[in-house]
Amino acid sequence: MLMTPEAVYERSAMVLAAGRAGALGHFSVNDDALEPTAAYVAGVIRDNYPTLTVPYHARWRHFVVDGEDRWQAIADRLDVEPSERARIRFDLAAVSVLLDAGAGPRWGYRDARTGRRFARSEGLALASLDAFVAGLFSSDPRRPMQADAEALRSLTADALAAAFQADSDNPLDGLDGRVEVLRRLGEQLARAPHYFGSAPGRFGNLFDRMASEAACGPLPARHILVAVLDALAPIWPGRITLGGINLGDTWRHSAVRTGDATDGLIPFHKLSQWLAYSLVEPLEEAGVAVVGLDGLTPLAEYRNGGLLVDCGVIVPKHDGVRERTHAPGDEVVVEWRALTVGLIAELAHHVRRALGRTADEMPLASVLEGGTWAAGRRIAADRRADGGPPIRVVSDGSVF
Repeated sequence: MLMTPEAVYERSAMVLAAGRAGALGHFSVNDDALEPTAAYVAGVIRDNYPTLTVPYHARWRHFVVDGEDRWQAIADRLDVEPSERARIRFDLAAVSVLLDAGAGPRWGYRDARTGRRFARSEGLALASLDAFVAGLFSSDPRRPMQADAEALRSLTADALAAAFQADSDNPLDGLDGRVEVLRRLGEQLARAPHYFGSAPGRFGNLFDRMASEAACGPLPARHILVAVLDALAPIWPGRITLGGINLGDTWRHSAVRTGDATDGLIPFHKLSQWLAYSLVEPLEEAGVAVVGLDGLTPLAEYRNGGLLVDCGVIVPKHDGVRERTHAPGDEVVVEWRALTVGLIAELAHHVRRALGRTADEMPLASVLEGGTWAAGRRIAADRRADGGPPIRVVSDGSVF
């Protein structure tokens, strides 16, 4: 019940309704700011994509450095069949997305090619791409560009720190948490051959399962997410379980009332959804038609949420919201994330109207990319010297 995009929408809507009723403890909702925010986002889209042809929100965008698509340059040299190319892209997307939790304000990655230092998501993306190409996640020296069970299970914090240039002078928040998630992924690749094949278990083999599902027709995007949630459920740090199932990025909020065993629980599945979005293009490149992109939800993360706070749509009710640093499970953070899901979904309609586009012409994945994520980053850079979010959350390497 909680491992679906519908559950994310439905339970976020409960928190949003409470916000509009003035019944939340930490935030109120200012609907009058929605239209000005949509105008701001539409302006960012026009600046970035003058033709209004916007790609999907996916990890692949972060591999572009100074106009050069680093992944595409590598892909152009691959001499493999289309299905193996898709498996490689699945492998890369998985490790890169799972390493994409918040890096913290002090960490950065020095690019060997340009000498530039990249922080946050861009730095994490470039570091993960370089590590992937170098074979950090593969146990087979002949096939360095894969993510398999043996290599991931044996990954060490020292190895990942070295690959990401992390040390006491360049600390990466949640390093141990990232290593633990990847080790758990390795264990799951070995124990779930129905998803990941065998000898070795490899995340990329999930492509074959999805391609076979699409043999009789287009693949709904929600099926990608549901498969990812089911296949990866055991890898998340132990938080909340229900019926023996690890619920992953699921938390508690007092505004969620269902009267059953899931009372008070609200899922977000941020990294799983980020991964699902990032698997669409490899599938399409391999000839698999993907439909229903708006069946996925906005990502409950700090760029989307920060945009709404900075633009005055989500309004803190007390000084502690901004002044304190919060844990991911604190109700203030859960509340912020839930409001973000519901309000970004609504904002997308306003943005499309401002641009004269339909949902088919500009799906949610493109609104996010063009879009709310880019606008959130822009306004953060304008408001704060470090470009960070307006609300501080401790990163454990598995959520933000």
